[in-house]
Amino acid sequence: MHTLPPEVLAPIKLVFFQECEELLGELETGLQALKNGDRDKEVVNTVFRAAHSIKGGAATFGLNALVHFSHTFENVLAKVRSEDIALNDELLSAMLRATDVLADLVRAERDGGNAAAIETNDLEEAFARYVAPEAIMQPSLAEFDDLEFTPVPAFEPPKENDWIIRFHPHADLYAKANEPLLLLRDLGRLGQARVILDDTGIPPLAELDPDGAYLGWTIALRSPAGEEAIRRVFEFVEGDCDLEVARGVLPASLFVPKRRAEDIKPLRDTKAPPSSAFKNPIQTIRVDTDRVEKLVNLVTELVIAQSMLTQRLSTYEHLDPGDELPLDEMHALTRDIQESVMAIRAQSVGFVFKRLSRVVREVETATGKQVSLVTHGEDTEVDRTVIERLADPLTHMIRNAIDHGIETPEERIAAGKPAKGTVHVTAAHRGGRIVIEISDDGRGIDRARVRAIAVERGVVSPGAELSDQDIDHLIFAPGFSTAATVSEISGRGVGLDVVKRGIQALGGRIAVTSEQGKGSTFALSLPLTLAVLDGMLVSVGGESLIVPLTSLLETIRPRTQDLRPAGPAALLMHYRGAYVPLIDLACVLGYRAQSLPPEKGVALIVEDDIGVSAGLLVDEILGQQQVVIKSLQANYRAVSGVAAATIMGDGRVALIVDVNAIIAAQRHKIPTLEKRAG
Repeated sequence: MHTLPPEVLAPIKLVFFQECEELLGELETGLQALKNGDRDKEVVNTVFRAAHSIKGGAATFGLNALVHFSHTFENVLAKVRSEDIALNDELLSAMLRATDVLADLVRAERDGGNAAAIETNDLEEAFARYVAPEAIMQPSLAEFDDLEFTPVPAFEPPKENDWIIRFHPHADLYAKANEPLLLLRDLGRLGQARVILDDTGIPPLAELDPDGAYLGWTIALRSPAGEEAIRRVFEFVEGDCDLEVARGVLPASLFVPKRRAEDIKPLRDTKAPPSSAFKNPIQTIRVDTDRVEKLVNLVTELVIAQSMLTQRLSTYEHLDPGDELPLDEMHALTRDIQESVMAIRAQSVGFVFKRLSRVVREVETATGKQVSLVTHGEDTEVDRTVIERLADPLTHMIRNAIDHGIETPEERIAAGKPAKGTVHVTAAHRGGRIVIEISDDGRGIDRARVRAIAVERGVVSPGAELSDQDIDHLIFAPGFSTAATVSEISGRGVGLDVVKRGIQALGGRIAVTSEQGKGSTFALSLPLTLAVLDGMLVSVGGESLIVPLTSLLETIRPRTQDLRPAGPAALLMHYRGAYVPLIDLACVLGYRAQSLPPEKGVALIVEDDIGVSAGLLVDEILGQQQVVIKSLQANYRAVSGVAAATIMGDGRVALIVDVNAIIAAQRHKIPTLEKRAG
């Protein structure tokens, strides 16, 4: 094996680990499909190719522990592929656990950990029950060295151990990720071999099909192994190639020296017309995320500059009629560029969903419960920055659903349910946001117990009047836990409050609905991107503010007959059958000391994450606008009631209102704060 300089090897190795993430995802998805009853041969082939590709890449870089385990895993998959062993629940469970171990090995090799210390013996023993140890050819890194076979004497009479093998792969062999070179090396281990390449089938460049198979090989082999051993080398590809095995020797005239690289002249056939057989697959490139982030930042600056240009030109009253400027076209083009660039950063939530299967298996093992994970909407796309910060909250939710929601098999059977519980995870786009729902068919929330614990810990007062929804949301209180004992999974009071904070940090909302004995559903509503936001531009105390449209329900003019006082300085406004607090935004943010007479302003009816409504009183509405989000905390400091900032078309900075914080700050001042009816 040739040793490359570290500076050359490092970027290649990085690409290998990136590809491993994709291959592990394919492995996980394929095995999960098999576990769900899919027995399509192509699914088995996909799983086999993934394990085989990881092994091959690992061998290239000398990652011994990863090569050894992936080879053991591959042996079992090969037996499944050839239908020598049948799939059952026990084997599928072992293979899914093997995928987890494979992921751990990849991560250890990537991060510089001790991959050899990762325990694999139990799985290897489990696999040995399906593949006899003597049948497992242990891999050697030498098998990936340069191929050099010992010449067979060409003029001796044929002997009992002399064989001629003719091998010509079909296109399907390559499509299934098989490598002829590895087969030839395995053949070379049986004895002395000499190989001749047959490249006479290669067509002119213009007629070349990139998915075709044009090469063949003739091998002279001297080996005592026999025909059965020779054919065993090709047993997994025999249906995807032309193979002949016969006794005999080849004449010496067929063996010619290899052509040197400098003797091979490049092809120059630029005038040939393209062949109709040529396929145009979707092409992809790997791009450093820093470059994408820089492009996104530049485009957001372009949006700001375009807005400023439009603002400036609107002040000129004496433009020549012949100098019509294409401002509308420029705005549309800028919007298209922005959306296209944001689409580059978009990733499907399937990237996160694939990790959840492992979480389910780990919690199943720890609790002794039986759980089936069902996912929908894996292709739903969302900004990469949201995806990266979504994994931890979803992991908490799945662990919570199984540990607290799903009953034991015995409890489920006694309740008339199947022994195996089900957790559904779905994703969909709704109203410019992504909504992810995690639902289970477990016991639901025990509201009496939740309330009792909340009273015991001082979260609520003993006499507090709470609706079912109020009680359900108590589980998000910091330090709240209904676990009777502390375990590796729960009971430490760290869980759903962390989830809520994480979702809120993403500008999202979380809600829960539950029916005792039937299960619970947690709904996460998140922005599609953290870079841009659709908002309502309002004037407050002489300043411009942005209220996110995702929190806005309605705008109305307050009427005197709809208002009533609540305490010395608070007002309630009648709205759709209920009273909501009317909050003067200018006073809350310190823009003025005296409240605006409600009849002279506009009330923006907004709703926070848990469904609490309020009216934000503003001076006037200036219009709807898409704005570029700039972090206020990163560039200045955190400001109460302000989520972020943006730069307007006139160059001024406008603050983006944090609706959740505004409503939360007023709750203790207005004890009759109610949720919007209907």
